[in-house]
Amino acid sequence: MSDHTTATSTAASGAASGGKQELPVYVIGAGPGGLAVAAALREHGVRAVVLEKSDAVGASWRGHYDRLHLHTTRRWSSLPGLRMPRSFGRWAARDKVVVYLEKYARFHGLDVVTGVEVTRVDRAEDGGWLLHGTGGRELAARAVVVATGYNHTPKLPAWPGADSYPGELRHAGEYRNAAPYEGMDVLVVGVGNTGAEIAVDLAEGGAARVRLAVRTPPHILRRSTLGWPAQASGILCRRLPRALVDRVARGLTLHAPGIGRPEKGLATRAREGAIPVQDVGLVKAVREGGIEPVAAVESFDGGKVTLADGSAITPDAVIAATGYSRGLEPFLGHLGVLTPEGKPVGRPPSGLYFTGYTNPLSGMLRELARTAPKIARAIARER
Repeated sequence: MSDHTTATSTAASGAASGGKQELPVYVIGAGPGGLAVAAALREHGVRAVVLEKSDAVGASWRGHYDRLHLHTTRRWSSLPGLRMPRSFGRWAARDKVVVYLEKYARFHGLDVVTGVEVTRVDRAEDGGWLLHGTGGRELAARAVVVATGYNHTPKLPAWPGADSYPGELRHAGEYRNAAPYEGMDVLVVGVGNTGAEIAVDLAEGGAARVRLAVRTPPHILRRSTLGWPAQASGILCRRLPRALVDRVARGLTLHAPGIGRPEKGLATRAREGAIPVQDVGLVKAVREGGIEPVAAVESFDGGKVTLADGSAITPDAVIAATGYSRGLEPFLGHLGVLTPEGKPVGRPPSGLYFTGYTNPLSGMLRELARTAPKIARAIARER
């Protein structure tokens, strides 16, 4: 991997050679999506430089909680050109994914420049692109691929009175393991995959009491059934009518007392951006009393948390598994390429590409692997 100066010299050498065709493609983000696109571009003979604001590849994976394993199989989570080792097991652990991403960058000889954050992207006068980065950098590019990740900026709801809460209130992105919460009364807010797994981790890790605040009941599925992974069903569902998938999924959804049953069908909810929760111990913990579902959080009043059903609780700590925003507005908002929700539009302008901004039933890593060659071919054709 290269240091900060490589990005500046790359842009300078491209500009000196006098043409848009000679400039590199800049890939913003050294996560799985960015690395996969860079490797695919290399296969097409296109020079790509990956810009990463942190000091290493796979920064978001390094920050995930300790017990995290992929909910997708090793087979369908590998990126183009390098399979995950069989030694990782069927469901690769977080640390194994980080090792894989590091090896992937080395294996493909990718030009990854760390410590550079892109602060603005503009159209250049010659039809290319100009990237503005930390330290006053201006980098000329023939094309730009944005791969900063689906889970980029933690979202913490503006709960009334939250500033008055004397306990620990933090986003799930800061959670690592249950050790700091031993013997504590903890409220986890949000029952997506992250909230569900953190609640299980706390219940198994020594928290005195674990409550899980639920606003919208999710579809809860087994990670695999008789060896058949839920991801395989998700892949098949992509080609089936949504109404059919909704009907079939009713018979597959698990029920945990107190969480309720989802009102909308699985495929309908997925289209809205809510993927099913894969059960890694949630249902068992709820049934055995290790996790207590409660109503959604409405407000705070000192140490008291008021819930949507009118009840109030006084937890020692609150962990908000309340999702993320894409975080694209600060450097792309002026281009008119984002929806009101901050997601990329369906048809961005020529030379600007996005990868990793959907959350498909078939698995994020699989879709990143499938998207990378398509982007690389499109950029190669623009030559």
